[in-house]
Amino acid sequence: MQAKRAAPALCIYAGEKARGIIRDEGLRPDRVRIVAGAAGGPKWLVLHGLDRRWPLFFAHRTKPLFLIGASIGAWRFLCAVLGDGALDRFREGYIEQRYEHKPSTAEVTGQTWCILRHLLADHSPGEALSHAFYRMSVLTVRSRHLIQSGRKVVQGLGLTGAALANLARRKWLKYFFERSLFYDGRDIPPFLGMNDFPTQKTLLTPANLLQATIASGSIPLVMQGIPDIPGAKAGIYLDGGIVDYHIDIDYLGADDHHLVLYPHYTDRIVPGWLDKHLTWRTPRSERTQNLVLVSPSREFVQALPYAKIPDRNDFALFFKRDGERIAYWRTAVEASERLGEEFFEAVQSGRIRELVRPLPWQK
Repeated sequence: MQAKRAAPALCIYAGEKARGIIRDEGLRPDRVRIVAGAAGGPKWLVLHGLDRRWPLFFAHRTKPLFLIGASIGAWRFLCAVLGDGALDRFREGYIEQRYEHKPSTAEVTGQTWCILRHLLADHSPGEALSHAFYRMSVLTVRSRHLIQSGRKVVQGLGLTGAALANLARRKWLKYFFERSLFYDGRDIPPFLGMNDFPTQKTLLTPANLLQATIASGSIPLVMQGIPDIPGAKAGIYLDGGIVDYHIDIDYLGADDHHLVLYPHYTDRIVPGWLDKHLTWRTPRSERTQNLVLVSPSREFVQALPYAKIPDRNDFALFFKRDGERIAYWRTAVEASERLGEEFFEAVQSGRIRELVRPLPWQK
């Protein structure tokens, strides 16, 4: 009797133009101009295997490759830019977070700075901005009005107002947040012209890279905002995922010859953090024509402990049981190696031509 073949761990989706390119020639490194990384906290752990493999795909690149990340996506890309074991150091620091009691915003912020310093090891911020071809961009938001407050009650009222405004129209978030893009200025990123929200654009420098990275993951009510980042407008900077949770932007402008590679933990793109439960909020189709999205299959997720990928609720679910949480997260990381292996095999063998399918929301 023939053994039953295991269900694929990885799904590969693409927009219409991207599918045409891939079916003609496979996925070539020089076709990819941008790699995108979503916010999502511990959900990134299921992408660890992909994060170890996709840089190998670009190992011989010479032209600039633009990396744009919000929140944990920015952290992942900082690891890619630094290399030298940074991803392993980040994984260990992130997984080993421990809190004996419900932490204050100051405690979580302090722990986050410790993880960042551990990730950097002996590297300087300037090294991240001198890579031969990676060009890093970080998404944050500058808070406005009540959301600038350091008092949870006041900030909570501001967030409630933002949620109600967003429920009516996503564009009304501009009254609560200003999108802030920090970018490596050695080459102009193709998405620099994004204008669907008021957007402050600031050069990344050794003086502001660390603050921008911390700010990009500073979850309201959970962490302290980062004040007055050098080179940017005065103000309090918070999690870039609030506006750009899964980064629904015009990545390539008029360029329809290149692709955007998106290693993602789900087959859904949620425009903003406040849209998570608004199932009708989907990406604008013209922005995803050249998108290649790779994500875990539902069978893969169902096989994980608790039949889900790690998430921020695990800190509460396993409160005072850090050993159980850490074991679960390590199991997810180990399982994610299959995702990396399947991606690399698909692109190297050319089987990606057969595997690619339409983006789920465009079927």
